[in-house]
Amino acid sequence: MTTALIVGLVVLRLDREVQPSLAMRLHASYGSAGSTSFGTAPAYQPEQQISGTIRSWGNDRMQGLMTRWEEGFRKHHPAVRFETTLHGTGTAIAGLYAGVADIALMGRSATSTENMAFEWVFRYKPMGVEVSTGSLAVPGKSYALAILVNKDNPLSRLTLSQLDGIFGCEHLRGSKNFRTWGDLGLTGEWSARSIHTYGPDIQTATASFFRDVVLKGSYKWRCDMKELRGVREPDGSMSDGHREILDALATDPVGIAYTALGELNQQVKPIALSIDDGGPYFGPTLENVQERKYPLTRATWIYVNRAPGGSLEPKVNEFLRYVLSSEGQQDVVHEGDYLPLSPDVLLTQLRLIK
Repeated sequence: MTTALIVGLVVLRLDREVQPSLAMRLHASYGSAGSTSFGTAPAYQPEQQISGTIRSWGNDRMQGLMTRWEEGFRKHHPAVRFETTLHGTGTAIAGLYAGVADIALMGRSATSTENMAFEWVFRYKPMGVEVSTGSLAVPGKSYALAILVNKDNPLSRLTLSQLDGIFGCEHLRGSKNFRTWGDLGLTGEWSARSIHTYGPDIQTATASFFRDVVLKGSYKWRCDMKELRGVREPDGSMSDGHREILDALATDPVGIAYTALGELNQQVKPIALSIDDGGPYFGPTLENVQERKYPLTRATWIYVNRAPGGSLEPKVNEFLRYVLSSEGQQDVVHEGDYLPLSPDVLLTQLRLIK
């Protein structure tokens, strides 16, 4: 499948889910998506015919993707049945250690508490396999995080070490406190202006991901960060505070926030990021997220029960091999919200299940 088709499908879905100006603004800021080696995924070839039932628990936001995987897998294994119980990522690992699930479908990596609960039962940790890259900006679909500033702020790029210095105070990345815009190299009238920080409730999955990647797991946030909690949505769920963060940042020229890209207003702009102090810097574009160049890209996971040195159940092994095949990754593209794995990540996951 060509890159043009992949990007076209993703942009079409993006236009349906967020404001139409978002895709145009991102491409205008950072350029359009380029090429990627999607063809490196192997074609699925069954190693053995299987039957029986594959039971899955976990992320309800992945229902559409799981349905595509099930339908594609049954073309090769028509005798297989699926029992899919998706009530949220937080239920996934529990399904494994309770013995009612064969696979745990998760929109994030397992937490230390989830791993400890599984390990309490089995005396080893569950095995996690990345099965797709998260979305660019679709709400609830493991979207990439954006670092945003007010449109009048001259800053255009940051390193993860600088972000750690802005939002944290323990600085496991070896940085220091950055509390004024002059600390980040801005001059003139910006030099002495204080940095105001915004983010979602630090108990959310969004904050947990940011903490793990940027603060290297530190729980020591700067004490004056403004946590903006979400509102109750019509379906009864709570939003992640994204709209509230954007509204606050739009009226605060010295503010900086981490949040989703969706529904950007005209008063804010995204910042390019680098893992290392010397660059390179990558903005939150479709290409950079899909190819895992953008540092705040997320992923989806399947966790399974495999003892160290042991083998996977044949039905689980075959299903994972399908998901990591060209057919399985095309299912990701056709679902339209999530993005397929990059070639390097795909090969790493395939080695895990051999």
